[in-house]
Amino acid sequence: MNAERVTQELRGVLAGAGLSGSFLVRDLFTGEEIGIDPDVEFPVASLVKVPLAVAVLDRIHDGRLDGAAMIDVEPGRIAFPGPVGLSRFRHPARIAIDDLLYLSTALSDSVAADALFALVPPTEVNQTLRDAGISGIAVRNPLRDLVETPAEQFDPGDVHLAHSLAIGSRTAGRGHPIPQLDVSRANSGSARAFVDLLEALWVPVRLPSGVAAPLRSLMAHNVMRHRLAPDFSSDASKWSSKTGTLLNLRHEAGVVEHDDGGTFAIAALTESKVPAATQPAAEALMSQVARTLHDHLRAQ
Repeated sequence: MNAERVTQELRGVLAGAGLSGSFLVRDLFTGEEIGIDPDVEFPVASLVKVPLAVAVLDRIHDGRLDGAAMIDVEPGRIAFPGPVGLSRFRHPARIAIDDLLYLSTALSDSVAADALFALVPPTEVNQTLRDAGISGIAVRNPLRDLVETPAEQFDPGDVHLAHSLAIGSRTAGRGHPIPQLDVSRANSGSARAFVDLLEALWVPVRLPSGVAAPLRSLMAHNVMRHRLAPDFSSDASKWSSKTGTLLNLRHEAGVVEHDDGGTFAIAALTESKVPAATQPAAEALMSQVARTLHDHLRAQ
């Protein structure tokens, strides 16, 4: 089956499940790739923590920041605590920059990420990416904005109403009345842009190895293993990634390294038309689509 037919069939599978998305798989040795709408721009939610980590590690690498420096983090800085991390703390904490990087990247701790954004604001993160020749990712906002959406205004039993608002309000130009879902106001990027960033981390020509290697390690220790990991983790492969979730958006970007030496960067950015907060079938399907694209490319 040729690549065009593979992608056409997968589009139908996604549509049948109420999903659309931007997918790209790239062989990091040959540069060959296969994708579905890889240049469509999406709000990226917590995927922004990867370029943030690049910028912070770049400053640690060249001495502008000290990874051992202690940062005071006060509790209660956001109104709606996340499932894990510093937003659940009840008392002030002093945490080293290196450890904030771990919390932000491996645990997707948004309070830790905002402590890092206070050191390296969005404009400087963008400049770091530009200096490395990485384009297509726009960093505009800290992470606290992600927990100030309509979903937090509803009781748990009514969260589907927030998803209905998210689904029915996108404009043709990918604008949205919910600012976190508007690509002109939110942190945004495409599957291609994140695959480019992953390539810069796994083939460190654009970025110093002193930046790329620590970030690869952080992504290898990602604790969010429910999305693409089931299809890419095995005794014969290593999966390193970062997830992003916001209302009806579910994303993951990562790299699978096979024992035979094959290394593939994969980005899956998806949007659901199903008004439900918990969608395990959507999680499984986006992983299956990414795996099918990977398997087709690997077989070439």
